[in-house]
Amino acid sequence: MSDLAGLDLYNPTDEHEMLRRMVREFVEKEVEPQAEACDRTEDFNLPLFRRLGELGLLGITVGEDDGGAGMDATAAVIAHEELSASDPGFCLAYLAHAMLFVNNFYHNASPEQRARILPKVCSGEWVGGMCMTEPDAGTDVLGMTTSAVREGDRYLLNGRKMWITNGMISNDALGDVFLVYAKTGGQISSFLVEKGFSGFERGQKIHGKCGMRASTTAELVFEDCVVPVTNRLGQEGDSLVHMMRNLEIERVTLAAMSLGIGMRCLRIMCRYANERQAFGKPLRSFGQIQRYIARSYASWKAARAYVYDTARRMSLDGSTPGNRIDSDGVKLVATAMAKEVADNAMQVLGGYGYVSEYVVERLWRDAKLLEIGGGTLEAHEKNITKDLSRTFEQVLV
Repeated sequence: MSDLAGLDLYNPTDEHEMLRRMVREFVEKEVEPQAEACDRTEDFNLPLFRRLGELGLLGITVGEDDGGAGMDATAAVIAHEELSASDPGFCLAYLAHAMLFVNNFYHNASPEQRARILPKVCSGEWVGGMCMTEPDAGTDVLGMTTSAVREGDRYLLNGRKMWITNGMISNDALGDVFLVYAKTGGQISSFLVEKGFSGFERGQKIHGKCGMRASTTAELVFEDCVVPVTNRLGQEGDSLVHMMRNLEIERVTLAAMSLGIGMRCLRIMCRYANERQAFGKPLRSFGQIQRYIARSYASWKAARAYVYDTARRMSLDGSTPGNRIDSDGVKLVATAMAKEVADNAMQVLGGYGYVSEYVVERLWRDAKLLEIGGGTLEAHEKNITKDLSRTFEQVLV
């Protein structure tokens, strides 16, 4: 492992450096040994996930008064970068729980809701997820058709949600709790839906994914699902703001996952190019190999600086204005970098890169999802162009 001292942007405090060392040690000892098998069997490692709770990572951005680690966006980036250097699929399950559910819930829930839910999700007793995408509505979130109609002290929730990470966990059982977005009239509201609620059931489990196989993905179905009014977050119509704000940390941590993939692929191709001989010379002696390695390193380094700088300036509690332009920007840049670097690593390794022994083929498959999930590359390009049309004189200085 490289020396971590002095990397102020990447470890701005002693606490951040300690976090990185802790997660990296956990990854080496416990995550790496199971990564290939869980990818092959498409299994979610629930006991390992609960170890994240023991380490304080499931509530990494939750305030200490509420049982969390009380850390910032940079800490979240560190955790996702280090986990993804070994097992991006497992890390995606972590992101869906810790960022899409826990962070979102923590910043928008009432004190009573926090007291009831946070101990379970920060410990790992409950596995959570977020339900936004539908069979016919992905990037176009305003096109969702899932509805919630109030009847006295309850809502009846109807609709289907698709591609839900953590939708199913061990033994094909439902996840424990979900933050579900639904239309209430012409507005978007969010609801806590818990396993066991009447009218809540799983649809199909998604098998045969190209990558991210260690995270389970499922369709969730709501048919007159009974949700108490006390399980609504905020007021009706509040949740469009909740959703858009939480998308920023989602996209930054997805970009951080790309950094982990790029870092691991660089290590593998550099080691292989040093050790492998061709025509009596180390592989690193050949110009085309040098091009793959040098360009991969420069792209990874540039993306890493952009991700950490954006995280450094990010407020999770809404105390500063949002920064959609750069949360889109880092995901646009970093996810494309990860796929390219993984592809370069496969090319450097040749036939060995195409088999599971050297890991890069799995990382290459995992990297593709990051260009789609959490917003497609095309959506990021649209958002950035739209935002720049209004702010370029302030941004481009």
